[in-house]
Amino acid sequence: MPQSSIREVARRAGVSVGTVSNVLNRPDLVAEATRDRVRAAIEELGFVRNESARRLRQGPVRTESEPSEPRGRTRGRAFGIVVEDLTNPYATDVARGAELALNEAGHDAIWLTSDHSSAKERRSLDLLEAQRAAGVLIIPVGLGDAGITRLRSAGMTVVLIDRAGPDVCSAQVDHVAGGEIAAAHLLGIGREHVAFVTGAPEPVPCVERRDGAARTLEEAGVKPPLVLVQDALSPTEGQAAAQRLLDLPALPGGVFCANDLLAIGLINELTRVGVRVPEEVAVVGYDDIELAASAAVPLTTVRQPRRELGWEAAELALAEVAEGPSHRHRQLVLTPELVIRHSA
Repeated sequence: MPQSSIREVARRAGVSVGTVSNVLNRPDLVAEATRDRVRAAIEELGFVRNESARRLRQGPVRTESEPSEPRGRTRGRAFGIVVEDLTNPYATDVARGAELALNEAGHDAIWLTSDHSSAKERRSLDLLEAQRAAGVLIIPVGLGDAGITRLRSAGMTVVLIDRAGPDVCSAQVDHVAGGEIAAAHLLGIGREHVAFVTGAPEPVPCVERRDGAARTLEEAGVKPPLVLVQDALSPTEGQAAAQRLLDLPALPGGVFCANDLLAIGLINELTRVGVRVPEEVAVVGYDDIELAASAAVPLTTVRQPRRELGWEAAELALAEVAEGPSHRHRQLVLTPELVIRHSA
């Protein structure tokens, strides 16, 4: 019979992936009846344990001649970092910041992506649970309170990135303030007719950026922004948004894009057809990725402290593991800032 996966065993036995892992590695932690169900599923499905993966999860075997860990310290363990899209430089910068903090503390990082899919996010979390990861730092797509509870019951700490929850540590950026900063800058250079370009499905941070910009425009007594929703937060969709703007009776004087990738694609397309940026259309992005400064028209953008965001999320996870039951959840909010270049 072909080898099955640990997830198939868990499904057949009606238990979590973590429970199957415990039956394989620490059966004394599992009730006898549950052990019997898992073992029956293993036999029925022909599951074969991957011994190299098991050794990787458990760490190297310590010999009697090796010194033990100092009191108050534990051997390095892996933490998962789950982001929405690793092709987006913002996500890789956040993940890199988290990895640097984990590495400095003697731990490793496993990078995973949900691709904006709740189902893929769940598979990624199942994998981390099966690997007995110490915790997960996640930009969530579908993870809710029940999922967080399940992960904690498997011994994993959970930290949300760029989202907040009532009973969980989180590190995020004040995106409403970021939207206010972008709109205020466009108003300050005399651009009152403003469009906002975003992508679908629109992530919560992008909604907050739009809301912040709309509030600033409303307080200034000008019309709310024209909202263009594209299929993704990508340069290609930025180009498509530019074509939609060109089809309007009049071009808006200012465009605020939900991220830098959209803004760069939009500027490239406007420039290609002869629209001058910023003389005819001023463009503001969001994130301040590395490409922003080197674009054909260097991009004015709202800078997120991306690596700092990942670093702070990792510090929260490490603190929760170290403090145990006495840990009190913290919600960190970082402030974005405007970076003025040539596009606006």
